[in-house]
Parts: sequence; structure tokens; C-alpha cells
Amino acid sequence: MTVRDLPAMPAISMRSGLGSEICPSALGRWQADIRAASDDTTENTISILGVIGADFFGDGVTARRIAGALRAIGDREVVVNINSPGGDFMEGLAIYNLLRDHKQKVTVKVLGMAASAASIISMAGDRIEVPRAGFLMIHNTWVMAVGDRNDLHDIADVLQSFDKASADVYAARSGMDAKDIAKMMDKETWLAGSDAVDKGFADAFLPADQVAKDAKASLELGASAAARRVELALAKAGLPQAERKRLISELKTGTRDVADDTTRDVGEAEMRQAMNVLSRIDINP
Repeated sequence: MTVRDLPAMPAISMRSGLGSEICPSALGRWQADIRAASDDTTENTISILGVIGADFFGDGVTARRIAGALRAIGDREVVVNINSPGGDFMEGLAIYNLLRDHKQKVTVKVLGMAASAASIISMAGDRIEVPRAGFLMIHNTWVMAVGDRNDLHDIADVLQSFDKASADVYAARSGMDAKDIAKMMDKETWLAGSDAVDKGFADAFLPADQVAKDAKASLELGASAAARRVELALAKAGLPQAERKRLISELKTGTRDVADDTTRDVGEAEMRQAMNVLSRIDINP
């Protein structure tokens, strides 16, 4: 098929009180060490090997980075290697649109996982390949929200529009009915390689010799994923984002910055509270 058969995703701004977050079940299953085999990458290859969207850890795959890569590649075919647990829905939409609008053939290779926002990105491929042992995951938009009952009611309406837009893309790519897709999203559906091909979410299997494991990447991205899981647990405990950032930084370094009087220091009681929270909250899928 051609990407010109796929709908463009609407440009959506995140409203106040609503933040797109990575889904814990996808983060827990993600194998960060999966990479393309070294002899399978070229100068027209784009790698999406991490969480979608920038965050305060300084990590993440952004639309800005992908746009820069596409400009460098120019009017040539492009290969997109993906191993991602998803992340920021808005950033995923922007990357999907960038790849969809590329004028030459886009081949997407799901090396291990394309979950959540990453599965939306993968749908922009003219050709999509997935390993037999790989996975796509589709679900309703996963967020964290704050506000009163009226705010939350409005946020639910916003999320409904997000989910419909996603279902329309999956339906257009797979040929399935959008209502059936919506049911799959409601229950969070993991599609193994064979299911993805059978249901039209992918075109072919990715040969096993095109996938490798990178121990260094496992250490680097594994640590980042662990930090994100801690951050999610602290968010569940109600700690503000600035407080979460500061606390995680202190846990990483084991030191406290006492020179900055402009930022409220995290007290020992709060530190103990946070550690108690982490011991009680199940942040595994």
C-alpha cells in the first residue's frame, strides 16, 4: 500500500492539566538492548530506539530530531528501525505525520517492540516488517491528569478524540473495521509478529539476522527505563513533577544541592515517604 492512503493525524495541543505518559506495561516489557544488526544500517536509516518524546531525564525520540534526519536524507527512500515502548502521544503523532509526508518509500522495521505511540509511528511505513518474536501494542491514550470533576470530564472527551484518530489510522493500515480496532484498544492488545502480519498491521516478517543485541545499550537505556518507572510511581503518590525530578536526581547522585535557595529542598520526611511509596506501589505490568 502507499502512505497516501493513510489519514494525516490532526495537530493536537495538550490541554492544561493533561500530560501524556508512557504506559507502565509497555515499559516493563521493553528490551532496550535490541538493535539492528550492524551491517543492516545505512546513511538513509533513522533509528527510533527509545521512549517517544523528550523529558526531564534528557532522553527520548523527538519530532525535531526525526525532521532533521529526514532533511539530511533528502529525496531518497528511508528505513526506520523501531524498538520503543511508546511515550508522548503528541510527539508520536508529529513523527507519524513527518514519515507519512516523506515523498519516497518508507520501510519500517520493528526490531523488537513498537508499542503505544511507537505503533502509531510504525503505521506510516509503505512497508512494515516485524520479527516473529516482535510485538506491536495498541491501546487507548494513556495519560496523567489533574483538575476538578469538570476538568476531568473535558479531558475524557479529549481522550476520546485521540483514540478515534488512532483507531482510524490502524483501520486504514490494516483494513479492519474501526469499531473492531476500538475494542482491541479498549483492552490493550499485544500483537505478536504473526498476528500483526495476519491482521494487516505489518506486511512481512523481519529476518532474524537483521536483529542483534547491544549490551551497552541495555545498560544505558535500561537505567533510563528504571528511572522512568520510579518517576511514574512518584507521580502516582501525588508528588509534583518538579519534586519528582529533584528527588530522582538525588537518588541518582546521593547528594543534595544546598546552594540553590530558589528551589524548595526535599525534606528527609518526604524522602522517606517517597521510598515507602516505591516499596508499596507495583510499577511492573
